[in-house]
Amino acid sequence: MAAHVGSIVTAWFALGLVAPLVVLLVRGNLSPYVRRHAVESLNFQLNAFVLTIVFALLMFVLIGFVLLPLYGVFYLVFVVIGTIRAGNGEEFRYPLTVRVVH
Repeated sequence: MAAHVGSIVTAWFALGLVAPLVVLLVRGNLSPYVRRHAVESLNFQLNAFVLTIVFALLMFVLIGFVLLPLYGVFYLVFVVIGTIRAGNGEEFRYPLTVRVVH
């Protein structure tokens, strides 16, 4: 749960990558369940980082002004869903996410 909700907290100053990475490194070897959630959150945060840069660059051709806020809503909704699922002991996979870390 800390990997998901921590990404929102750290997103303001560390691009959301810090919390899931710390959870993965500290607790990932102790629990396969924690590792799966931390890896899933880390992959989503990596995707969010890349997409935010792309959408910010697309602001020069104006479409970024639409895409960036829409992606912000998408980001927030699915991080909240992931946090709730992790808190309930359920599995969760973020949609539309390229999984780089396994």
